[in-house]
Amino acid sequence: MFAVIKTGGKQYRVAADDLLKVEKVAGEAGDIVEFPHVLVVGEGEDVTLGAPFIDGASVAAEVVEQGRGKKVIAFKKRRRQNSRRTRGHRQLLTTVRISEILTGGAKPSKKPAAKKDAAPKKAEDKPAAKKDAAPKKTEAKTEVAAAPLFTAPAGDKDELTTIKGIGPVAAGQLHEQGITTFAQIAALSDKDVARIDEAMPFSADQIKDWRDQAKELAKG
Repeated sequence: MFAVIKTGGKQYRVAADDLLKVEKVAGEAGDIVEFPHVLVVGEGEDVTLGAPFIDGASVAAEVVEQGRGKKVIAFKKRRRQNSRRTRGHRQLLTTVRISEILTGGAKPSKKPAAKKDAAPKKAEDKPAAKKDAAPKKTEAKTEVAAAPLFTAPAGDKDELTTIKGIGPVAAGQLHEQGITTFAQIAALSDKDVARIDEAMPFSADQIKDWRDQAKELAKG
Protein backbone atom coordinates (compact mmCIF):
# COMPACT_ATOMS: atom_id res chain seq x y z
CA MET A 1 0.00 0.00 0.00
CA PHE A 2 1.16 3.53 -0.74
CA ALA A 3 -0.03 6.99 0.20
CA VAL A 4 0.57 10.60 -0.83
CA ILE A 5 0.93 12.93 2.13
CA LYS A 6 1.28 16.68 2.46
CA THR A 7 3.62 18.24 5.02
CA GLY A 8 5.65 21.43 5.07
CA GLY A 9 3.91 22.63 1.90
CA LYS A 10 5.21 19.64 -0.10
CA GLN A 11 3.76 16.32 -1.21
CA TYR A 12 5.47 12.94 -0.80
CA ARG A 13 4.60 9.47 -2.10
CA VAL A 14 5.36 7.03 0.72
CA ALA A 15 5.10 3.36 1.60
CA ALA A 16 5.96 1.32 4.69
CA ASP A 17 9.67 1.40 5.68
CA ASP A 18 10.43 4.36 3.38
CA LEU A 19 13.08 6.73 4.75
CA LEU A 20 12.67 10.39 3.83
CA LYS A 21 13.56 13.90 4.95
CA VAL A 22 10.75 16.39 5.51
CA GLU A 23 10.63 19.92 6.88
CA LYS A 24 10.97 19.86 10.65
CA VAL A 25 8.28 18.16 12.72
CA ALA A 26 8.31 18.14 16.52
CA GLY A 27 9.72 15.05 18.18
CA GLU A 28 12.86 13.28 19.31
CA ALA A 29 14.54 10.19 17.86
CA GLY A 30 12.29 7.18 18.45
CA ASP A 31 9.06 9.18 18.74
CA ILE A 32 6.06 8.27 16.57
CA VAL A 33 4.52 11.15 14.62
CA GLU A 34 1.40 11.23 12.45
CA PHE A 35 0.85 12.97 9.13
CA PRO A 36 -2.92 13.57 8.98
CA HIS A 37 -3.05 15.22 5.55
CA VAL A 38 -3.37 12.23 3.22
CA LEU A 39 -4.26 13.04 -0.39
CA VAL A 40 -4.17 9.54 -1.90
CA VAL A 41 -4.24 5.98 -0.57
CA GLY A 42 -3.87 2.99 -2.85
CA GLU A 43 -2.86 -0.62 -3.25
CA GLY A 44 -2.27 -1.87 -6.76
CA GLU A 45 -4.99 -0.54 -9.05
CA ASP A 46 -7.32 0.26 -6.13
CA VAL A 47 -6.71 3.97 -5.45
CA THR A 48 -8.74 6.35 -3.27
CA LEU A 49 -8.47 10.10 -3.90
CA GLY A 50 -9.20 12.73 -1.28
CA ALA A 51 -11.14 15.97 -1.72
CA PRO A 52 -8.60 17.27 -0.92
CA PHE A 53 -7.84 14.93 2.03
CA ILE A 54 -9.13 11.47 2.91
CA ASP A 55 -11.24 11.38 6.10
CA GLY A 56 -9.87 9.03 8.76
CA ALA A 57 -6.61 8.42 6.91
CA SER A 58 -3.15 9.17 8.30
CA VAL A 59 0.44 8.00 8.02
CA ALA A 60 2.50 7.08 11.08
CA ALA A 61 6.26 7.48 11.05
CA GLU A 62 9.16 7.09 13.47
CA VAL A 63 11.53 10.03 13.96
CA VAL A 64 15.06 8.93 13.07
CA GLU A 65 16.93 12.19 13.63
CA GLN A 66 16.63 15.96 13.62
CA GLY A 67 19.06 17.90 11.43
CA ARG A 68 19.60 20.75 9.01
CA GLY A 69 20.02 20.93 5.26
CA LYS A 70 22.94 22.42 3.36
CA LYS A 71 23.37 26.19 3.48
CA VAL A 72 21.66 27.98 0.60
CA ILE A 73 23.03 31.40 -0.38
CA ALA A 74 20.68 34.00 -1.92
CA PHE A 75 22.37 37.01 -3.53
CA LYS A 76 20.44 40.06 -4.72
CA LYS A 77 21.92 43.09 -6.48
CA ARG A 78 20.25 46.22 -7.83
CA ARG A 79 21.99 47.77 -10.79
CA ARG A 80 23.38 51.27 -10.36
CA GLN A 81 21.83 51.48 -6.89
CA ASN A 82 24.94 50.47 -4.91
CA SER A 83 22.75 47.85 -3.28
CA ARG A 84 23.57 44.20 -2.78
CA ARG A 85 22.37 41.68 -0.25
CA THR A 86 23.53 38.18 0.59
CA ARG A 87 21.56 35.87 2.81
CA GLY A 88 22.26 32.34 4.00
CA HIS A 89 19.67 29.78 5.04
CA ARG A 90 19.84 26.24 6.40
CA GLN A 91 16.47 24.50 6.47
CA LEU A 92 15.58 22.48 9.57
CA LEU A 93 14.85 18.91 8.49
CA THR A 94 13.54 15.77 10.16
CA THR A 95 14.43 12.29 8.92
CA VAL A 96 11.54 9.85 9.41
CA ARG A 97 10.88 6.19 8.62
CA ILE A 98 7.31 5.40 7.55
CA SER A 99 5.79 2.85 9.97
CA GLU A 100 2.31 2.27 8.61
CA ILE A 101 -0.49 3.75 6.53
CA LEU A 102 -3.74 4.01 8.49
CA THR A 103 -7.32 4.28 7.26
CA GLY A 104 -10.76 4.41 8.86
CA GLY A 105 -9.56 6.45 11.83
CA ALA A 106 -7.14 3.75 13.05
CA LYS A 107 -4.41 4.68 15.52
CA PRO A 108 -0.69 3.79 15.20
CA SER A 109 0.07 0.33 16.57
CA LYS A 110 3.74 1.08 17.17
CA LYS A 111 4.66 2.85 20.39
CA PRO A 112 7.55 5.32 20.85
CA ALA A 113 10.91 3.70 21.45
CA ALA A 114 11.95 3.52 25.10
CA LYS A 115 14.52 6.09 26.10
CA LYS A 116 17.84 4.53 27.08
CA ASP A 117 19.16 5.33 30.56
CA ALA A 118 22.70 4.12 29.96
CA ALA A 119 24.42 6.76 32.09
CA PRO A 120 22.70 5.87 35.42
CA LYS A 121 23.39 2.13 34.94
CA LYS A 122 27.09 2.74 34.37
CA ALA A 123 27.23 5.00 37.39
CA GLU A 124 25.82 2.24 39.63
CA ASP A 125 28.66 -0.13 38.69
CA LYS A 126 31.39 2.40 39.48
CA PRO A 127 32.88 3.08 42.93
CA ALA A 128 31.21 5.73 45.09
CA ALA A 129 34.03 8.23 44.53
CA LYS A 130 33.58 8.08 40.76
CA LYS A 131 29.80 8.44 40.99
CA ASP A 132 30.19 12.04 42.12
CA ALA A 133 32.79 12.82 39.45
CA ALA A 134 30.78 11.60 36.45
CA PRO A 135 27.80 14.01 36.83
CA LYS A 136 30.17 16.97 37.19
CA LYS A 137 31.81 16.15 33.84
CA THR A 138 28.42 15.79 32.19
CA GLU A 139 27.25 19.13 33.57
CA ALA A 140 30.44 20.83 32.41
CA LYS A 141 29.99 19.50 28.87
CA THR A 142 26.38 20.69 28.82
CA GLU A 143 27.37 24.19 29.88
CA VAL A 144 30.06 24.44 27.20
CA ALA A 145 27.66 23.28 24.48
CA ALA A 146 24.99 25.80 25.56
CA ALA A 147 27.36 28.74 26.05
CA PRO A 148 26.81 31.67 23.63
CA LEU A 149 29.51 32.62 21.14
CA PHE A 150 30.02 36.05 22.75
CA THR A 151 29.45 37.76 26.08
CA ALA A 152 26.72 40.38 25.94
CA PRO A 153 27.87 43.77 27.25
CA ALA A 154 26.14 45.45 30.17
CA GLY A 155 23.71 48.23 29.46
CA ASP A 156 20.94 48.83 26.94
CA LYS A 157 20.60 46.79 23.77
CA ASP A 158 20.61 48.45 20.36
CA GLU A 159 17.76 47.91 17.90
CA LEU A 160 19.62 45.50 15.60
CA THR A 161 16.75 45.49 13.10
CA THR A 162 17.92 48.98 12.09
CA ILE A 163 20.63 47.20 10.08
CA LYS A 164 19.37 46.21 6.64
CA GLY A 165 19.12 42.45 6.39
CA ILE A 166 18.49 41.83 10.10
CA GLY A 167 14.86 41.05 10.85
CA PRO A 168 13.20 40.23 14.19
CA VAL A 169 14.11 36.52 13.95
CA ALA A 170 17.76 37.18 13.08
CA ALA A 171 17.98 39.79 15.85
CA GLY A 172 16.67 37.25 18.35
CA GLN A 173 19.25 34.68 17.21
CA LEU A 174 22.05 37.23 17.58
CA HIS A 175 20.84 38.13 21.08
CA GLU A 176 20.98 34.45 22.05
CA GLN A 177 24.63 34.40 21.01
CA GLY A 178 25.46 37.52 23.08
CA ILE A 179 25.45 40.06 20.23
CA THR A 180 23.25 42.96 21.33
CA THR A 181 24.87 46.23 20.18
CA PHE A 182 26.06 47.95 17.01
CA ALA A 183 29.52 48.34 18.57
CA GLN A 184 29.86 44.57 18.95
CA ILE A 185 28.97 43.93 15.32
CA ALA A 186 31.26 46.74 14.15
CA ALA A 187 34.16 45.24 16.12
CA LEU A 188 33.79 41.71 14.73
CA SER A 189 37.08 40.34 13.39
CA ASP A 190 37.30 38.08 10.34
CA LYS A 191 37.84 35.20 12.78
CA ASP A 192 34.63 36.14 14.60
CA VAL A 193 32.80 36.28 11.26
CA ALA A 194 34.01 32.75 10.47
CA ARG A 195 32.75 31.50 13.87
CA ILE A 196 29.31 32.99 13.30
CA ASP A 197 29.19 31.60 9.75
CA GLU A 198 29.95 28.13 11.12
CA ALA A 199 27.51 28.18 14.04
CA MET A 200 24.60 30.28 12.72
CA PRO A 201 22.50 30.38 9.51
CA PHE A 202 24.23 33.51 8.18
CA SER A 203 26.86 33.70 5.46
CA ALA A 204 30.23 35.43 5.89
CA ASP A 205 29.37 38.04 3.22
CA GLN A 206 26.11 38.79 4.96
CA ILE A 207 27.82 39.30 8.34
CA LYS A 208 30.50 41.54 6.79
CA ASP A 209 27.76 43.70 5.24
CA TRP A 210 26.16 44.03 8.69
CA ARG A 211 29.57 44.94 10.13
CA ASP A 212 30.01 47.78 7.62
CA GLN A 213 26.54 49.15 8.41
CA ALA A 214 27.14 48.80 12.17
CA LYS A 215 30.33 50.86 11.95
CA GLU A 216 28.31 53.79 10.60
CA LEU A 217 25.54 53.33 13.16
CA ALA A 218 28.02 53.03 16.03
CA LYS A 219 29.46 56.44 15.15
CA GLY A 220 26.08 58.06 15.66
